[in-house]
Amino acid sequence: MLALAEGDARRWEPKRLRHRLFWLAGRLARHARRTVLHLPTHHPWAPLAIAAINRLRALPTPG
Repeated sequence: MLALAEGDARRWEPKRLRHRLFWLAGRLARHARRTVLHLPTHHPWAPLAIAAINRLRALPTPG
């Protein structure tokens, strides 16, 4: 829920969250010792997933 701080997605039930975000087909690739996640740009929920990932990356590391 940290990643979905605003908008309608925060109020989604777990089943709807799984259906819309967790079933988003992506491809993991490794390049220059980094792991890159490729998401389809034409998918309707891709911008929400990208925003959630960026929001999680911006959080400070614990400890």
